[in-house]
Amino acid sequence: MAEKKSDNDKTAWPPPEAALAEAPKRRRLFRHLPFSPWWPLAVGALAGVALRLVFSGKPGSPYAAMMGSFIYFSPAIVGAITVYVAERQQRRSWKYYLWAPFVANCVYVLGTLLIMIEGLICAIVIIPLFAALGSLGGLIMGAVCRLTNWPKHALYSIVILPLILGSVETNISLPERLGAVERTIVINATPDEIWQQILNVPNIEPDEIDRAWLFRIGVPLTKTGITSQTSDEHVRRVTMGKNIYFDEVITDWRDHRYLRWTYRYYDDSFPAYALDDHAVLGGHYFDIKDTSYTLMPQGDGTELKVRMQYRVSTQFNWYADPIARLLLENLEEINLAYYRHRSELGHTQKMGTN
Repeated sequence: MAEKKSDNDKTAWPPPEAALAEAPKRRRLFRHLPFSPWWPLAVGALAGVALRLVFSGKPGSPYAAMMGSFIYFSPAIVGAITVYVAERQQRRSWKYYLWAPFVANCVYVLGTLLIMIEGLICAIVIIPLFAALGSLGGLIMGAVCRLTNWPKHALYSIVILPLILGSVETNISLPERLGAVERTIVINATPDEIWQQILNVPNIEPDEIDRAWLFRIGVPLTKTGITSQTSDEHVRRVTMGKNIYFDEVITDWRDHRYLRWTYRYYDDSFPAYALDDHAVLGGHYFDIKDTSYTLMPQGDGTELKVRMQYRVSTQFNWYADPIARLLLENLEEINLAYYRHRSELGHTQKMGTN
């Protein structure tokens, strides 16, 4: 004889016969409510925003938004909640388990932008990962709902896990990954003409560099780069939009042949809200270590090579490092195109006056 369930057992899954009998009534009720097909997605997205509010700690402190416990679990939780709420209405397809959490995570990220707890740069970079992890979480919850009697217990477990890990993850050191990117271009100008363009850039027009992906996703545009000499060093001061500034300290200088600099930041180099806290240069998670330019005469022109060394330090370097490399490679290409345009224009004007 089948064991009789207690009247107080509200967690049984699948629902008891009485609840199943009421299911058609509930579905009819939901169909008459506005936007009812989208309620599971809205609930999932709101849960994600709430979790993001919890993970608002400063970089390196408990409950920081760049923690692995947040990056991996929050989109999975959004996906799991979306599927769980939908399954409470009616049985869903495996296809639903994929697309609904995907969309819910996109809405979740959009919501963090709307209430201004996340910046555009990080939102664009992270949304592919969140969408994929959200779909995985939705598939797992869908399987739990179909194959087990404890979907609610599973949901509680996955929700509480990042809250526990977020308080202890600071005890785990961040893995550091160093990388370098290089790009080369041939410019129809002399090494001297190119050298002067690298050292001093008084006015950079937006349309000269705004094609770079970094600038398109929200990094303020570079405005100037001026080199000056102190008693013991050459320093190139860079200014950008939103009052960002920093120094490039030249550590190797070989006239018209080679230039290398490291970076020096100040307490006010990045004003509040100029960049996401977890995306600033020299910060807890990302840095450009140095940049070098090599100039080699080549026929009537000059080969210009740029090399950047960078660092990423996250619990998801497997994802962050390729993104950083892609963005920096593109930035190098735009910078080289800028120097080619400026140098060749100056060369043409010089030749025209002779």
